[in-house]
Amino acid sequence: MNSKEYFSLKFENDELIFLDQTKLPLEEIYHATSDYERIANAIERLEIRGAPAIGIAAAYALALATKNVKKESINNTFASAFERLKNTRPTAVNLFFSLNELKNVYQNSDASNDIYNLLLSKAIDIHNDDVKKCESIGKNGLKIFNKKSIVLTHCNTGKLATGGEGTAFNIIKQAYKKDLVEFVYADETRPLLQGSRLTAFELEKEGIPFAVQTDSSAASLFSAGKIDIVIVGADRIASNGDIANKIGTYNLAVLCSFHNVPFYIAAPTTTIDKNIKTGNDIKIEYRKSEELFNINGQKIIPNKFNTYTPAFDVTPSNLIKGIITEEKICEYPYNFSNE
Repeated sequence: MNSKEYFSLKFENDELIFLDQTKLPLEEIYHATSDYERIANAIERLEIRGAPAIGIAAAYALALATKNVKKESINNTFASAFERLKNTRPTAVNLFFSLNELKNVYQNSDASNDIYNLLLSKAIDIHNDDVKKCESIGKNGLKIFNKKSIVLTHCNTGKLATGGEGTAFNIIKQAYKKDLVEFVYADETRPLLQGSRLTAFELEKEGIPFAVQTDSSAASLFSAGKIDIVIVGADRIASNGDIANKIGTYNLAVLCSFHNVPFYIAAPTTTIDKNIKTGNDIKIEYRKSEELFNINGQKIIPNKFNTYTPAFDVTPSNLIKGIITEEKICEYPYNFSNE
């Protein structure tokens, strides 16, 4: 199957069209909507997910909220939509970056202007910018390979998670094309299986040889000497280089440190939050217990059990060999507040 046969989201005829990622890999179902509330729900339900993709979708949603709204109601409508979208997911900083970019456009616009098209133009710019950032991240990431390697990755960082070809996944993809990647191990990424459902879906589309393993199997791969490099994404990066990413990322960083395997982050500069000093300042999202109780609607454990359900964990910067952005590969110690 050709990788061009699918996309995460696009905007056409005043509608956001997005692939419902909760149905993958068994079904490829696309939805089209001009309703910002529907898009907000899609972000919350993880129909749309991945930090850059969330930011792009929210930008389109905020623009759509102002379409055909009377001038006397526009301020209240914009403020209401902004707050609704801001509260969909608390950890990924790209969401807040995109919403604030549109807010700046709105606040600096003349009342006589066509607000919808002004905001839509900015949303399109954000989308196009992410496409370019993904391309540059893929190219910059080739520099970390010094031999044909076996790569381990976690969660999903490909086309499904971004507006372009992906971050960590795009590095793997470009390296495979250059004969720098031999094989990929994809963590299943519990509890919502973004690795076994989404990354495996994309690896198969690209024709890259891979295997899916349980998250807890990673240590055995390291101990057997089967991993040369680990590349993952990030949902937020603090000024000192601490990163928040899908739960289970910290485990991999510790394994890399113990087994002397390089651990890399790939993310656009929009994921860097210069307003926070360390990972301790990152707000971690907690998901509903039902995501542990059920798989694909089938109950596997009783609801009476207590649960612990963080969606993300924080990896200290000293465990990160490098952070690959569209601009360059940054190395420890990190100081993004001065960049």
